[in-house]
Amino acid sequence: MPAYVILTREHTHNSEEMQRYSEKAKAAREGHDPQPLAFYGDFEVLEGSAMEGAVILRFPDMAAARAWYQSPAYQEARQHRFLGADYRVFLVEGMEEV
Repeated sequence: MPAYVILTREHTHNSEEMQRYSEKAKAAREGHDPQPLAFYGDFEVLEGSAMEGAVILRFPDMAAARAWYQSPAYQEARQHRFLGADYRVFLVEGMEEV
């Protein structure tokens, strides 16, 4: 079943670190080929905490999503994200198409 990694940026602290994150995170996708379904487009918070933007990445399954997230390249990239902004990141299993 497909799996989705969802990242919500809640507050940016350091735009230079976020630029480094952006560059490294893009490179970290190589070989994992996630399908971006949403990438910081227009949004509206209907319930819950405010946020600045969101990304939704589709992977073939939970194992593939975890492999990307736990890859050395993404682990290096996320260190810049930690310094640059507050995020909520989660993985959710999808459903087979009917």
